[in-house]
Amino acid sequence: MNGELIPKLKDNISHIKQLCGNTSDLLVNEFVTGGIHCALLCCEGMVSTSVITELIFEPITDIDAKKDSEELFHYIKEELLLSTDRPEVKDYDTLFRLIDSGFAVLIAEGMRTALAFGVQGYQSRGVQEPSGEGNVMGAHEGFAETIRTSMSQIRRRLKTPELVMELMVKGEKSRTDICLCYMKDRVPDELLRRIKGSLNEIKLESILSTGYIRPFVESQRFELFSSNGTTERPDVLCSKLIEGRVGLLVDGVPYAIVIPRLFCESFQTLDDYAFKPYYATFIRWIKYMAFILSILLPAVYTAIVMHHPELLNSTLLMILVEAERKAPLSIMTESIGVLLMYEIIREAGVRLPKPMGGAVSIVSGLIIGDAAVQSGLISTPLLTMTALAVMSGLCVPELNPPITVLRFAFLIAGGIFGLFGISLLACAVLVNVCATEDYGFPYTAPVSPFKKSGMGDTAIRSGFRKMQNRGFTVEEYHE
Repeated sequence: MNGELIPKLKDNISHIKQLCGNTSDLLVNEFVTGGIHCALLCCEGMVSTSVITELIFEPITDIDAKKDSEELFHYIKEELLLSTDRPEVKDYDTLFRLIDSGFAVLIAEGMRTALAFGVQGYQSRGVQEPSGEGNVMGAHEGFAETIRTSMSQIRRRLKTPELVMELMVKGEKSRTDICLCYMKDRVPDELLRRIKGSLNEIKLESILSTGYIRPFVESQRFELFSSNGTTERPDVLCSKLIEGRVGLLVDGVPYAIVIPRLFCESFQTLDDYAFKPYYATFIRWIKYMAFILSILLPAVYTAIVMHHPELLNSTLLMILVEAERKAPLSIMTESIGVLLMYEIIREAGVRLPKPMGGAVSIVSGLIIGDAAVQSGLISTPLLTMTALAVMSGLCVPELNPPITVLRFAFLIAGGIFGLFGISLLACAVLVNVCATEDYGFPYTAPVSPFKKSGMGDTAIRSGFRKMQNRGFTVEEYHE
């Protein structure tokens, strides 16, 4: 498919149809203009009928007679402004990629090149409010599936020539457009070079989501937390670009990949910078506490009740003994069962059609939960602890996958070995997190290694009068 175009028009059209298997959505419009036999190729449903009629058909069909095809093409390129995006095509691989991207391609008798015109008109979802990164006082628009729309959202917020967007094509079959975004005066040269090298290693047949690319731009070592993140908000990505990060947009996906990602950023939201610093600091510490509770609360409760009851006062101990007396299973088994039940309900709520989401909540909350407590299979204190841990994890949605797994791991360690097992596992997790890095940028910065300059937006949220002059870039964290 990488061969050059055939100059003879009839043979060229036949070869194109043969390469695409005579697919029904390929439209071939043969006509004569300027005394030259031509054909306009496009994909049905990918172009705008009104645009292609007004900007392509009408101007081209009014061209006076030309002596040959080269003069015709020279006239079209130099005298006519048929579209703003007009690449030249010299091989079949480029021809099919452009046609499948919504371009109209003009081929002519005797020409080994073709002219492409951007007349895209395919249906796509418009700009809507992000579903997973809600805010109160920020913008209420997220990325769209169309990569050009997402690029324009970034450009609208960063009106500077320092913003660079490099388009590339990945995926042997899908031919997916990927946009590399960065601020050329902020991004470290070594980081940009290594990311481009990682992207060149992608040899996938198709790229249908950000999950296809993320493994190629992070360390190959086992890491509990991902060293790169995603966002569906253009304003969040712009703030990261200003700090010297690199963003990746994937056509067809309303999310952007941020490289590198820091652990502390999972606790930051856009609203932190809209409220007073004291309130933003308070909310941020609430999230830190919620993260710890979401992982450790069921494990600590199980460990204390099973192995360390002496840590409880007599009143609380008697309450727990009375609650657990009728339960037929051990506390660890109960906890695992409750957490598994929650994960099943959560997955059902996500995958089922939205109209059935309410039914899932009613069945799970009113029937299963209440019946389990009334029958004595699950004690009320245990259900309370588990529910509090689950709700705490929802405060940090970016970290929900590792939180879910770690919650089970700590629960098993606490149930078998008590607080000693929890401490050992916590040390192992801490070592893994501190060892996580992406292209030489520590995941735990600025806490480890400690950077005092970065604590003004980590431990607390400083006011903008202090932050406006710090000139922060992620290069400060590079090892």
